[in-house]
Amino acid sequence: MQIILLDKVAKLGDLGDVVKVKQGYARNFLIPSKLARRATEAAIKEFEGRRAELEKAAAAKLSAAQTLGEQLSGKTVRIAQKAGVDGRLFGSVTNADIAEALTKAGTPVAKAQVRMPTGPLKNVGEHQVSVAPHGDVVVEVTVQVVAQVD
Repeated sequence: MQIILLDKVAKLGDLGDVVKVKQGYARNFLIPSKLARRATEAAIKEFEGRRAELEKAAAAKLSAAQTLGEQLSGKTVRIAQKAGVDGRLFGSVTNADIAEALTKAGTPVAKAQVRMPTGPLKNVGEHQVSVAPHGDVVVEVTVQVVAQVD
């Protein structure tokens, strides 16, 4: 299925690109989330008319993400969890826990923006985690996992 991208989509293309994707991906994800629309002649003409408006909105999103990235850059977050004597956690620290801690610290972050390539944190100590408020803006945040004292 041919679609026009209305926003930048990772590993697919930038705003305004006409790309071919599988029908299910387009119908079930891209079109309902308003990231793309079908590439018909009428849609292409309408897109060209709205291109400046969409580029301005994309630039505003990027600048907001860069501002958030500057706030997050070098930030350290402390999370207390129950741990055994050997330093292993009884549970784990997930992206939702990190997003909640960052939001409490004053920088609102969605859990989908926290990237943990090695999976949930299962040990006490300092860990580096990536936060991506935008596809082009990725910053490193230090997460200190400490044993909870009851």
